[in-house]
Amino acid sequence: MTLARAWHLLTLLTVSAALILQTVLVINGSAVLDETAVAPLGTRLFQMFCYFTIQSNLLVLVMAAGLVADPHRDGPVWRVVQTDAVLGITLTGVVHFVLLRPLLELTGWSAVADTLLHLVVPALVVLGWVLFGPRRRVDGRTARWSLAWPIAWLVVTLALGELRDWYPYPFLDVAEHGYAQVLLTSLGVTVLFLVLVTALRLAERTLPTAPRSRERSA
Repeated sequence: MTLARAWHLLTLLTVSAALILQTVLVINGSAVLDETAVAPLGTRLFQMFCYFTIQSNLLVLVMAAGLVADPHRDGPVWRVVQTDAVLGITLTGVVHFVLLRPLLELTGWSAVADTLLHLVVPALVVLGWVLFGPRRRVDGRTARWSLAWPIAWLVVTLALGELRDWYPYPFLDVAEHGYAQVLLTSLGVTVLFLVLVTALRLAERTLPTAPRSRERSA
C-alpha cells in the first residue's frame, strides 16, 4: 500500500467513526449546540444532516473512499467533489473554532465526536491534500461549480429556518439576530469560502503535483 493510499484510508476510517458516533449520539437524544429540548427521532436525524459540518464530513467520506480506491482519481465531477470536500471541511474547522467553540460545553462522547468532526478530520484532510494531493484539480470551471453547494446550503437553511423556526447554527438564527445581521455574517462566511478557493488555486500552482496526475473521467 502506498503512503498516499494509507493516509486516505486513515482519513476514511476517522471520518466514518466520527459520523457513526455522532449518529449514535443523535439517536440517543444528545443535545446539539444550544438545544435543550429533545426532538422526535425523525426530526433529530433530519436536523443532523442539515448541519454544514455533517455535509462537509460526508463529502470527505466520499473523497477519501475514492482516493483509497485510486489516489490518482480525476475527472470533471470528481474535481468538484474533491474541491468542495477540502474547502468545506476547512471552512468547518475555521468557523467552528472562531464562532462556535466558545458556545460549547461538551463532555464525554459528545466532546469526542465534536473534536473528530471539527478538528481531527479537517487536519487530516488539509495535511493529506498538502502531502499527497492529488493536484492539480482546481481550474476555473471547478472553482465556479464548487460554489454551488455552499450557496445552496445557505439558501435552503434560511428557507427551512423560516418554515420550521430552527437554524442549525446560532449565528444564522434570524429570530434572534435579524436578517441584516444574519446576511452580513453569511456574506462574511461566503467571502471566507472565496478566499479559500483562491488560496487553494494559488497553492496548486506552487506545490508539486502529488501524486503524479493521470487523467481519468469521474
